[in-house]
Amino acid sequence: MVIKSINLETVCGITSTLPENDKPEVAFAGKSNVGKSSLINSLMNRKSYARTSATPGKTQTINFYNINEELYLVDLPGYGYAKVSGKEKAQWGRMIERYLHESGQLRTVFLLIDIRHEPSANDKIMYQWIVEQGYDPVIVATKLDKIKRSQVQKHVKLLKEGLGLVPGTTVIPFSSTTKQGRDEIWELIENVC
Repeated sequence: MVIKSINLETVCGITSTLPENDKPEVAFAGKSNVGKSSLINSLMNRKSYARTSATPGKTQTINFYNINEELYLVDLPGYGYAKVSGKEKAQWGRMIERYLHESGQLRTVFLLIDIRHEPSANDKIMYQWIVEQGYDPVIVATKLDKIKRSQVQKHVKLLKEGLGLVPGTTVIPFSSTTKQGRDEIWELIENVC
């Protein structure tokens, strides 16, 4: 995908009405601090268009990035961050749920999991929940550059077992530092759109 134009077109908060887009959407979900903004920046070939932060839980809205007037990359709020009140977490959950239920253009959901660690309880809940909504999430195993190459298959296997993945689920190891996995993600996006 050659990126000609990017526009952060819509930012939806807890009380916002979701946009009625006429272009395909692909959504990105993941725990706070899993590297969601870094992945989106990498896909867009930008350093800091999606805000990255040392403080997890920065994305508190649903952000719609219009790419080339062809499709939307949709950045969902991160989940599982401890320093956010239970009330706020519940609101983010409802916001994500509303988006998954109501978007008429959503083609696929990418669920980001840190390859270095076994999936958390929140990761497992989110995976099951996306499946229950009728989607086959694509798993992006982030922070690939943080483990040795010889350990990749072992970690991918732990991730698959930990999430209890449906057979045939796509898992893409990804590094925002080396860009490994970026082309596979774009290929998948282009296929579903």
